[in-house]
Amino acid sequence: MKITSTAVAGTLESSDVYVKVEPCDTLEISIESVVYNQFAEEIEASVKNVLNEMGVESGKISINDKGAIDCVIQARVETAIKRAGGNK
Repeated sequence: MKITSTAVAGTLESSDVYVKVEPCDTLEISIESVVYNQFAEEIEASVKNVLNEMGVESGKISINDKGAIDCVIQARVETAIKRAGGNK
């Protein structure tokens, strides 16, 4: 699956996450989070899980987390990928 355009999902509200995906030749994941020191590894694992399930091998994924729970992170990443042309 290939990300063909830039897309976003989510908000910058408390307990949500803002996800931006862009085309890129490599896979780049950047994470900003209000709970980065505590949960950075879990957030990255959650993002990678969605990318693996959807078959995404390249793209720039930017995460701005405001304390979202795991299922919200996964839903926002999936939505952003689908909006960016990354349909199965």
